[in-house]
Amino acid sequence: MNTQNPAATSATPAEHQGGGIQAPVVAVESVSQTYGSASTGVAALSDVTITVAEGEFVSVVGPSGCGKSTLLRIIADLLTPTSGTVLIRGRSPHEATARREIGMVFQSPVLYDWRSVLRNVELPLEVIGRPRAVRRQRAEEMLELVRLTQFAGRYPWQLSGGMQQRVSIARALAFEPVILLMDEPFGALDEISREHMNAELQRIWSETGKTVLFVTHSIPEAVFLSTRVVVMTPHPGRVAAEIPIDLPRPRTEQTRTQPAYFDFVTKVRRALMSGSGADERMM
Repeated sequence: MNTQNPAATSATPAEHQGGGIQAPVVAVESVSQTYGSASTGVAALSDVTITVAEGEFVSVVGPSGCGKSTLLRIIADLLTPTSGTVLIRGRSPHEATARREIGMVFQSPVLYDWRSVLRNVELPLEVIGRPRAVRRQRAEEMLELVRLTQFAGRYPWQLSGGMQQRVSIARALAFEPVILLMDEPFGALDEISREHMNAELQRIWSETGKTVLFVTHSIPEAVFLSTRVVVMTPHPGRVAAEIPIDLPRPRTEQTRTQPAYFDFVTKVRRALMSGSGADERMM
């Protein structure tokens, strides 16, 4: 595990570790999704093309019903697109799932109340048949990463909502996925807890160098966390704009008070409102 925080620049972990952006981990090409028949169905996505490079933290924002979660589920092999292709390191989502290259964190932590925190994190390793000693060691490492070691013997119902999501993140990282997909994981938290979790997630991303694709309704959250923000139009969801977020790291509470931060929030908001992409002044 890389425990070195990146220098105070806007570069991604991949750039710090290997010198430059590498080939895409995720390549979404001309993906459309229609629920129901072609003539009477509801179009959720239309001709979406997105790439995510090694070590990037990319957020997807857009209005409710624009297909953000649908896109994530297609990448995670939980849905098959009506048309278009998705590749994860050159393989289909089905192949990537079989190779355990995809970690998923949902809106709800989805923890088992009758299993301790430690045993919840061990669960995916137990399912794939890892030896008990191996899965115990890995689960302990992941709880140390999310700073919950002292709660290993507790049960989910004894934890706050933010702590439960940290357990969920630890579980998703337990089998060392290539990419971490996160579907509005902090949407149910109050503002103070959410900002704390933003800082924690930034730290985890920095320490692990994982590639992250993050869905959120919160523009400030997307700007704070991301190397790049993808803005979606109302349904059927299309890509309206892709806005690089060039803010120094590590980002702190002070970052949220800086003019450059507000400028990026404004750029994303304007792109979202336009629904047709950002003009040159916004990029």
